[in-house]
Amino acid sequence: MSLILRALASGALAVGLLATAPVTLDQAHGATAGRDTQQTQKREARRELHRKAIARKVGHAVGIAVNQKGDPYASGAAGPDRFDCSGLTYFSYRKAGFKHIPRTSAAQAHFADRIKRSNMRRGDLIFFYDGGGVYHVGVYAGFKHGHRWVLHSPYSGTRVRTDKLWTDKWFAGTLRHR
Repeated sequence: MSLILRALASGALAVGLLATAPVTLDQAHGATAGRDTQQTQKREARRELHRKAIARKVGHAVGIAVNQKGDPYASGAAGPDRFDCSGLTYFSYRKAGFKHIPRTSAAQAHFADRIKRSNMRRGDLIFFYDGGGVYHVGVYAGFKHGHRWVLHSPYSGTRVRTDKLWTDKWFAGTLRHR
């Protein structure tokens, strides 16, 4: 069926508005494909902007956590001058704009997207576990001198600091997909 007959059948063609040149199906499909390509490009551009915005937020959270180095550990504390382990991550990431991050290390472990160790980047989270579940969290500080490093608030009597990982019982999580 020609485009004109289809247009008439659908009621979309008004009297006196006939095109002077006929439109082929290939031309009509090409116009649709062009719109689809533009929409795909726009979606990809929005996704890329979102990825960059999240990366900036993660970088900001790392900067906030680094600024807490030297602050004392205090059980149940979430800043601004004292922290337990999850209080440090909670304070840093919330202040950087991650409004829905939970307060405890176990809840943060469920909230974060689990990733492979090989995919870790600075600012991802490291969750430490034992037979009872997740007991500690820190911010991945990077790989240096053959070791992974964590920025954390370790335990009573210590201060926020960066340490080499001391155990292999941990997994990585990220908020980069949020």
